[in-house]
Amino acid sequence: MTTRTLSIDRGDTGRRLDLVLRRHLTDVRHATRTRIQTWIEDGRVAINGARVHRAAARAAFGDTLTIVLPAETRRRTVVAEPLALTVLYEDDDLVAIDKPAGTVSHPTFTHPTGTVLNALLWQARGWPRGQRPSLVGRLDRGTSGVVLAAKTASAHAALQRTLASRDAEKTYLAIVYGYVGASRGRIDLKLGFDRDDRRRVVASASGAASRTEFNRVARVKAPAAGLSLLSCRLGTGRRHQIRAHLAARGWPIVGDPVYGEARWMAIDDERVATALRIFPRQALHAWRVTFTHPRTGARIRIEAPVPDDLRHLLSATGLCDPSTL
Repeated sequence: MTTRTLSIDRGDTGRRLDLVLRRHLTDVRHATRTRIQTWIEDGRVAINGARVHRAAARAAFGDTLTIVLPAETRRRTVVAEPLALTVLYEDDDLVAIDKPAGTVSHPTFTHPTGTVLNALLWQARGWPRGQRPSLVGRLDRGTSGVVLAAKTASAHAALQRTLASRDAEKTYLAIVYGYVGASRGRIDLKLGFDRDDRRRVVASASGAASRTEFNRVARVKAPAAGLSLLSCRLGTGRRHQIRAHLAARGWPIVGDPVYGEARWMAIDDERVATALRIFPRQALHAWRVTFTHPRTGARIRIEAPVPDDLRHLLSATGLCDPSTL
């Protein structure tokens, strides 16, 4: 590791911290903007000796900026693997996959193989020359549903812009504890990393603006706990956004290992309590994605069927008949 010290000049004044660092670290090959944002979040950057954790923070003229640069690690080659994939939609520009819960979207240090991308690379062997899959957004390991991948770099950039626009709709299904009273609503909470546990995001006045809209699909009293089925539409796409937003409103997602609560313990109906207790993951499903195709202009709607484990939970808890979804 090495430490770099920089002086904020007039060209840096008022600019985002990640952009300032990107400007000054052009000689550091692995200092991409994404990595710089991670370094900031990890506490590697300080302004005048005080650590900063927000990439959007600003520095003033004359401030001293220090950053501890980690050693560059050799990039691992992602291998193609003959893994089963359920393709929901495919054309010359993109492919949509129905990711099962428990599958990692993209290779990581702890999960270098067995991911959606590994499987897509195997499938891409038959694609035209110059095409290679790249994920456009990811789902948490415990979340099921639609994952999009672009086939070219230009398609990836266009899809990112399209999905970030107001024209796009990303809808999730969530089974939560709590007898949700409102038939619909909106959650506006700024989210930032929990400084005591970097795996979590929490409501924070200094965090990033985040918006989730919800509709109540069904609810049951389940005495002393309450259960509701919500459809949630993302207004922004922050890490763990739906999970953190619903938990902050007092409606933690059933089975969520990070933001959840064991409210099944208060339910008298043993069959319902058991179904909730043994559910092995967060009851969250990326249900539908709707957007305008960036090349053809066609309106595309992709839906991932409700998986068997969620269908069983909906039936066991009496929330709804899953065939009606």
